[in-house]
Amino acid sequence: MDFSKLPKIELHLHLDCSLSYEVVKKLNPAVSYSAYREAFVAPAKCRDLADYITRAVKGIELMQTAEALRLVTLDLFDQLRTDHVIYAEIRFAPLEHLQKGLTPGEVVRAVQEAMEEGIRNTGVRAGLILCTLRHYTSEKSMETVRLVEHFKGTHVVGFDIAADEAGFPIDNHIAAFRYAHENGIPCTAHAGEARGADSVRETLDHFHPSRIGHGVRSAEDPELMAFLREKDIHLEVCPTSNIQTNVYDKITDHTADRLYRAGISMSINTDARTISDVTLAEEYATLNRVFGWEKAHFLRCNLAAAAHSFAPEEVKVQLRQRLIAGFGADQI
Repeated sequence: MDFSKLPKIELHLHLDCSLSYEVVKKLNPAVSYSAYREAFVAPAKCRDLADYITRAVKGIELMQTAEALRLVTLDLFDQLRTDHVIYAEIRFAPLEHLQKGLTPGEVVRAVQEAMEEGIRNTGVRAGLILCTLRHYTSEKSMETVRLVEHFKGTHVVGFDIAADEAGFPIDNHIAAFRYAHENGIPCTAHAGEARGADSVRETLDHFHPSRIGHGVRSAEDPELMAFLREKDIHLEVCPTSNIQTNVYDKITDHTADRLYRAGISMSINTDARTISDVTLAEEYATLNRVFGWEKAHFLRCNLAAAAHSFAPEEVKVQLRQRLIAGFGADQI
């Protein structure tokens, strides 16, 4: 089955992990293709999530000027258009891009303005999620969430926490998530990836996000599964990435199909298009091959993604209409 032309929504996509060779070559003409593959693309198996994340370092090093941030953002929009993505929520940690003198506000402004340009050029609609990181101090987390508040009314739509959940506790970030809720800022949070279902429970209890980044190990806890269903918590599932980071040994072990059959709200995402060397169409093809997923499965996931996106309500309605038209009403 050819999934390349279907309209798609992607809610879990890291900007600094999705640099094509073309944009890396623009930013550093000395980089050969083999050197790019070695530094930016992870092997089929990493030791763990921390090992996988090291592939983001070179991208972040290149993204330290406003023009570099613009080029990387526009490059990602071109990738999304090719993959027939109609709406994406792109995330990154602004405080990682201060090495050459940009202020946090200038970093966000550069990406936000590039998104305006990318939307005009490609027709792909998008929102921007700002990430704090697990190893950050409480002050850095608060600074990041206040950036979300400052850019309210632009393409900045939400707040996230990313990086190695297994290596760092949640304590430094509780105040930032409380601030987000007090100020009406939509939240998602990485959990249930490097750690088990307890990580998802802890994250829900202390951060109260409406979505969980990954969350696939929720399947280990039937009571948690019931809670996710009852509260309509959406899981941003990234199959290929989960195999690379050793959440699961092989794709046949992945819980995506179990989560789907349990009635959990979920979407399929690439996580990191370059590090995982994958497109959404390829993720769909894998789930079709391994679990027998058909168009109806992907339509349900995309409709759930539209409903749980941080886009304005009128945009959600338009996305739903485009999905139904693209997949065919007979799939509902």
